[in-house]
Amino acid sequence: MKNHPVIDVHGHWGPWFFAMDIGDVAENLRVMDEWGISLQIVSASEAVTYDAPGGNARLAEILAANPRLRGYLVANPNDPAATEADLRRYAGTGLFCGVKIHTGYPRREISSPQMRDTFALLNEYAATILIHTWGGDVLDLPGLLAANPRLRVIAAHMGANRWDLAAEAARDCDRLYLEPSCSITDAGQVAHVAARVPAGQLLFGTDATLIDPAVSFGQVEDAALDPATAEALYWRNAAALFDLAAPAEAAYAAR
Repeated sequence: MKNHPVIDVHGHWGPWFFAMDIGDVAENLRVMDEWGISLQIVSASEAVTYDAPGGNARLAEILAANPRLRGYLVANPNDPAATEADLRRYAGTGLFCGVKIHTGYPRREISSPQMRDTFALLNEYAATILIHTWGGDVLDLPGLLAANPRLRVIAAHMGANRWDLAAEAARDCDRLYLEPSCSITDAGQVAHVAARVPAGQLLFGTDATLIDPAVSFGQVEDAALDPATAEALYWRNAAALFDLAAPAEAAYAAR
């Protein structure tokens, strides 16, 4: 347990198609309590993998009943009309604080025309986006951000196997943030990134409940960050990015 709040900016709610017994929101709360996570920002796995509007709707009900969770509205780059309808539907509810985009399930690269149009749409809403990155595609993000000045983007998995390129991309763009959750890990990954990226652009994500938070906590602790940088990564940057300081401190105090 940390002596400060922890905000997990990359979580999921709902079952996956993998052979694992997860899905109930009780599992989100269990791992949060186990690891001292104060708040978790989640997307519906159903929305990520095949039905964005349906998953978003079901997640809204979960969020309304669980104040330690906030939501990402999932945007399918193949269906901009549905994305815009959901943006309007949930604006002002306080349930969703960002937008999640996957590249693999909808089969649209970050460099695709569909992604370009989706970013332009989200720029109208000044959205904060969590986007799946894997490999060299993270280098496409600074250009998209330059074309959309109201957006802020979190590179999920910090490029995965190309975290070195993620560091280069974030160093060139102060609206690009990195979080370390991933199904693969390399020694020295977070230390390498933290040495090259401004501390204000580092966030903490776990990919729970798909992946146990032990992986991300281990990666960060292995980097032996100075206390101020670690605290910025674990919660202060996310609190500022999503305006969550007060609820994070309240959740921490209530543990």
